[in-house]
Amino acid sequence: QEKSCRLSAALLGEDSEISQDQLYELLKYAALGKCHNAAQPSWCRIYHQSHLAGVVVVVLHEMSQLHFYRFYLQFKHLRKAFRHRFTLTPSANFPVSLYGEGTNLKSQNTPQGLTSTSSECITKSSDLQCDPIIQRYGEKKQGLTSYTLTLEEQRKNDYPIEGSPGCKGYISTECDQQRTDSSPLFGLDCEMCLTAKGNEVTRVSLVDARGQCLLNELVKPESAVVNYRTRFSGITKKMLLPVKTRLSDIQTRLKKMLPHDAVLVGHSLNSDLQALEMIHPSVIDTSLLFARSEGRRFKLKFLAKAVLGKEIQCEQKLGHDPTEDARAALELAQFFIEQGPTKVAELNLEMLLTAEKLAEVSQNKAALQPQGCGFQEQLNEPPPLSKPCFLDCLQVTGQKPLLLGRQGLNSSGLCQSNLSTSNKQILQRALEDVPLSKFSIIQFSLGPEYITSHLHAGLYEKVRSKLTDMLTIYAGPFEENFCMKTVKKEFGRCGPIQSFTVVTETFQPYVCIQYEVLEAAQLAVESLNGAEVAGSCIKVQRPVTAAMLDCNVLIKELELDVENEGVIYVAGLKKSLTETDLQEEFSQLKDLETLFLPKDLQSGKHRNCCFLKFQKSQSAVDALEAINGWTMKGSELRSRNALAPGHLWRWIWQMNHRNGKQGKHIFYEKMEQLSNSEQDLRKKVKKLDHHIKKLYRSLQNNTLCVVLFPGVNSTHGSQSGLGLMGIKDDEGRSAC
Repeated sequence: QEKSCRLSAALLGEDSEISQDQLYELLKYAALGKCHNAAQPSWCRIYHQSHLAGVVVVVLHEMSQLHFYRFYLQFKHLRKAFRHRFTLTPSANFPVSLYGEGTNLKSQNTPQGLTSTSSECITKSSDLQCDPIIQRYGEKKQGLTSYTLTLEEQRKNDYPIEGSPGCKGYISTECDQQRTDSSPLFGLDCEMCLTAKGNEVTRVSLVDARGQCLLNELVKPESAVVNYRTRFSGITKKMLLPVKTRLSDIQTRLKKMLPHDAVLVGHSLNSDLQALEMIHPSVIDTSLLFARSEGRRFKLKFLAKAVLGKEIQCEQKLGHDPTEDARAALELAQFFIEQGPTKVAELNLEMLLTAEKLAEVSQNKAALQPQGCGFQEQLNEPPPLSKPCFLDCLQVTGQKPLLLGRQGLNSSGLCQSNLSTSNKQILQRALEDVPLSKFSIIQFSLGPEYITSHLHAGLYEKVRSKLTDMLTIYAGPFEENFCMKTVKKEFGRCGPIQSFTVVTETFQPYVCIQYEVLEAAQLAVESLNGAEVAGSCIKVQRPVTAAMLDCNVLIKELELDVENEGVIYVAGLKKSLTETDLQEEFSQLKDLETLFLPKDLQSGKHRNCCFLKFQKSQSAVDALEAINGWTMKGSELRSRNALAPGHLWRWIWQMNHRNGKQGKHIFYEKMEQLSNSEQDLRKKVKKLDHHIKKLYRSLQNNTLCVVLFPGVNSTHGSQSGLGLMGIKDDEGRSAC
């Protein structure tokens, strides 16, 4: 049965702000996994990564967290489909920052680059346990007999074995003496040509443990040569014309040369023995010795350079030199035996291979063009890369990343010339191509007319104004000489108060209270409207403005938001209580998973409220009933369902404490411009949400999908981004 991938992330509270590097960390692990030495991200965890069907990143160009909450009701699919959200550090050029990291590759591609022991090329000891070499051989040094192939391993890797059906007529070397760790090693390599019979040996080389050549002989094949394969074998028709030596002669000579306890070493030695039609019981195969995951093998040329610092199979030479190859395989085996698995694993061969291939790829930019999409030539110098970008790694491991974006988004670093002119075209192309790619980046945009700095500033002011109104309540009327301390204390039991003022413009006094969290304002409306406070029966309500007409709808949708599932808000806590005290007090609640105690981001002092997250929704419902009216350290608690996830709470706090220094006349101009286009903008956002819904529904189960509002980071101001993520399950929504 296929395993289901799962994603977990502790994103409640201050930890919900994620940097570009942390996001890169997640995408790299999801795309490459442990087999390419990618580590689990530090801030979340993917279970069964190897079963991921693919990774899809949707980038909403020049959009920020501001857009998501301004058009919260329009983003109907996004807020229902994705369980995990996080604030994202804004980037001036997000797709380019996603494509790479660090210092320029050119500085690393020196001739000695592959034998470098720099920090980029050394695997940390904590990661060694995941290395296939350590998993196969352990960490301790062992003798050569520990690295010879077992009979079962030989059978699995197509070695000729005595009595096997395909080995009829094969000659045994008769080296049947017991092997010890001091048994002699011999390097063997053959070159083959294609004949009417198949692959036949045309040259044989044998070297001893000191690397001295014992045999280097051309062999005349029995059948007519169909293809000399000169480029690889180095054999030409002219070379074989005078040759009299036959395969039987070589078999006889090898039997005489090899002592009875000889261990043969070669790279994919099974091919050589099959061509020689010989059976030998004790072999070390360097293509298997330097183990990789998923059955892949390193090439001999790469290992010689990375491990031994030797160049073999050079392009200047005509074909391979079997003596050179036999000696390289022998020295590789000797290095492995002498140094031990840990030293070999610390070379981080996977990283070195990636660096080598990237060096080749960088010489030809066209090789990096993925599936009809190109990176801008106008991008002067790309951001420096300190280690290979994982999108490049995908290319060199045979996976083709898909990059789709809108034509004309020059600042993004993605150029889709003559490819897509609208979000609809991008969607259509994505529906066709995403299923064919393991890693896709799809970029949508509202269009250049909606991403001006004026519109951003006006949008920010509208969101800030609406949030302020939602955090504000008016209560009254009170008697002329009412006790303000009593009123403030009563309303303070609903949550932390930002400001408390008396309204004197009315016939009887009212109070205006602005809270720090949405839950506190809503709790005050629900619990104190119609209650008797300071000797008066009062009415509690929010400001009545045009923007607040849909407040109740918005509150209801926030409460039903998938990210608030199983989360409750608790107020009325004494500030003297520590987090440890609260953990102890609430420990009796069933299925409690996380406790988040909000703090003032300037003073660091905690507020008189907290959020509790439960593993099951029903447990949260039961906790609500139990907590309301609960007395803790002499203080009566009040609670309700959560409205604002941790990342939103932090954002609201920052909005409330930001100094707006722009002149009011500038804002009037911006607000008027925004009002003229807002209706059209709502329609575009709704359509964009529908596009993402359609794309998401087309994804295979077990696909990791990350939707990014990358944020805005320009000279006109900075707006935090927002990320939504999840792994699609059978029901079409993200799995937790």
